[in-house]
Amino acid sequence: MDSSQLKNFLKHYYGYSDFKRGQSEIIENLLEGKSTLGILPTGTGKSLCYQLTGKILKKTVIVISPLLSLMHDQIEQLKYAGEKKVIALTSELSFVDKQMILANISDYSFIYLSPEMLKNDLVEKKLAMLSIGLLVVDEAHCISQWGPDFRPDYLRIKKFRHLLHNPLTLALTATATNNVAQDIQHNLFSNDEKKFVVRRSVDRPNIFLGVHETISNYEKNTYLIDIVKKLKSPGIIYFSSKKQANKISELLKAETSLRIAPYHAALSSRDRYMTQHQFMENQLDIICATSAFGMGINKKDVRFVIHYHLPSDLESYVQEIGRAGRNGERSLAILLYTKADINLQEQLSINSLPDDFDIENFQPKGTVANVSDKENVLQYYFEQGIPTSEIKQIFLKRRQEKYNKLMYLLEYIETPSCKRKFLLQYFDEEMQTKHGVDCCQLKGEPINIDYFKCEKEKKEQIINQVSDYEDILDIFFKTL
Repeated sequence: MDSSQLKNFLKHYYGYSDFKRGQSEIIENLLEGKSTLGILPTGTGKSLCYQLTGKILKKTVIVISPLLSLMHDQIEQLKYAGEKKVIALTSELSFVDKQMILANISDYSFIYLSPEMLKNDLVEKKLAMLSIGLLVVDEAHCISQWGPDFRPDYLRIKKFRHLLHNPLTLALTATATNNVAQDIQHNLFSNDEKKFVVRRSVDRPNIFLGVHETISNYEKNTYLIDIVKKLKSPGIIYFSSKKQANKISELLKAETSLRIAPYHAALSSRDRYMTQHQFMENQLDIICATSAFGMGINKKDVRFVIHYHLPSDLESYVQEIGRAGRNGERSLAILLYTKADINLQEQLSINSLPDDFDIENFQPKGTVANVSDKENVLQYYFEQGIPTSEIKQIFLKRRQEKYNKLMYLLEYIETPSCKRKFLLQYFDEEMQTKHGVDCCQLKGEPINIDYFKCEKEKKEQIINQVSDYEDILDIFFKTL
């Protein structure tokens, strides 16, 4: 299929005249039967790659996705675009609803599910009976980042793919170093299989990069209150702690006139959905969230992303700040930092891994609900028949990898040179432009918050002066 035909399909189904960078190359690969790893920066429309391919092929598309909120968002986008034959197989479904969907599974064009659903024998059996046009692994970096020590079902996708007779496959992510890209391919494709990689730069030049170090959480909170009063909404503040997300949400509501809500796993699915919907509809100014919020959320006008705590690594950081400025407008990313935050991140990402004592004393439990993440991941390794000594080595290596990534993050914070250049070098890229005032904050420089502060736009002032559509038209024509 030539590029003009592909653009005609794009115009017909989505109303766009042209593709964003990397999209057409990925779709062309897939239409030629080439399984592909697509590494495109946040905000460049990765989901369109498989959605349009599915519509052209007119065969079932299975999408493995990490989060319920991400599935719901993608399904809403498809339905908005006119696709009705779409469903998500999730733990939220009742037994009756799940049985009804599986009984009619061939009726759906797009089927979303989490990697954990692949353990269900009936789900596997029903999906294996379909004529699969495309298997998609969305947020494919989770294979490398979550699979080995948090969600081992990501490591089962390769086996599931084999059960489906190795269909055409697309893995998508916004960030992947060369090592992570190789890890994704190793855990998804067979060694003798021909794979293709489409990679575009992770750089988002419209996002200014800043770091603000404080000596205490009190000073951090004071600074945060001050800057959110000045910054243009909407924005996201990320936390490593659900408790702290709640606490700071209440603090900011008390100290500002902004509309703010928390978002994290301890809230009910109904509350999370409502908060996400309100944020998307501009009924909230700021979300105080843990890292899951925003993955795949297609909100183009986020003006700032602030990290109250350290992220686990630079890959996560680039993923999360990439949720700002998707419309290309100037946006701000600030990482708030105290020395104590290092200990918190070590506890969360490194010390939480199984140690030798956990491994030696683990008793496989078979299929049991409500086990801890640590028990779940050990269950996976013992099920594979891996010797205890080898499991110890796996987690020793994993602990060192996570520690090294945390050290890279601290180097980013402390670097005296350009932060953007440091990030791009981490992802094996070269910086294409020179450092300037719109790029990032050099160590020792203050962040000019006034440059990003909220200003009333003329359009908003005009709309506030009128009460209905006719008045808006009247004002518009008087200005011609």
